[in-house]
Amino acid sequence: MGIVNVTPDSFSDGGLYVSADKAAAAARRMLADGALLADIGGESTRPGAEPVSETEELRRIVPVLERLKGCRVSIDTSRAEVARRAIALGATLVNDVSALRRDPELAGVVADSDVELCLMHMQGDPRTMQVAPRYEDVVAEVVAFLEERLEAAVEVGIDEERICLDPGIGFGKTPNQNLELVRRLDALVALGRPVLVGLSRKSSLARVIADPERFASDAASVGAAVAAFDRGATLFRVHDVGAHVEALAIAAAVERGTVER
Repeated sequence: MGIVNVTPDSFSDGGLYVSADKAAAAARRMLADGALLADIGGESTRPGAEPVSETEELRRIVPVLERLKGCRVSIDTSRAEVARRAIALGATLVNDVSALRRDPELAGVVADSDVELCLMHMQGDPRTMQVAPRYEDVVAEVVAFLEERLEAAVEVGIDEERICLDPGIGFGKTPNQNLELVRRLDALVALGRPVLVGLSRKSSLARVIADPERFASDAASVGAAVAAFDRGATLFRVHDVGAHVEALAIAAAVERGTVER
């Protein structure tokens, strides 16, 4: 999944795509580079981010989606009306960082459509999630949470086969907790649903290599993605699509033991 944040304040690409034309062009480049989906988001979920109104979120994303009709896109939102409009404009996946907890009507929007759904773990909300996150066992707690949210989604009529799970790297976790989630990703894979990881440019990776920048390089991001692939992740939300596609293609070839796809 190629990341297209139509926001002024996302953590590494905020402000790059506030123009609908620029955002749509970026999405098309990512798809041409091999992305399965261009993930369009109109509300930042970086640590400390303040929520925007539904009206503002729609103002940001609708013109982009209108320019991408016929393209493979997903919508990064926790709001039912935003998802409804995005689906009408061609989105085939709803990427919800709240795991259906923010807007009670979102589950029905997904259930009444044929789109896929990503459920993500987050401790707290973007404003508070990085204020001393605490766990007894981060992996066990994230897995238990996602298992419960998966069951809740199925209970309201969303086909389990349409759901993937995201441990929420950087969403209410310390750098060490993020690395532990990747190291023990098999525990989440064991739930039987595809696992999506969003490691791209996360500050936890920069900490590993003592990088003074506030977010990690694309090289560090690719290394983390390959490590997650080795542990069972099958979906990757990234900024630098081309580099990830090539690296993961090599990792998959090694896994198969053949150049044949």
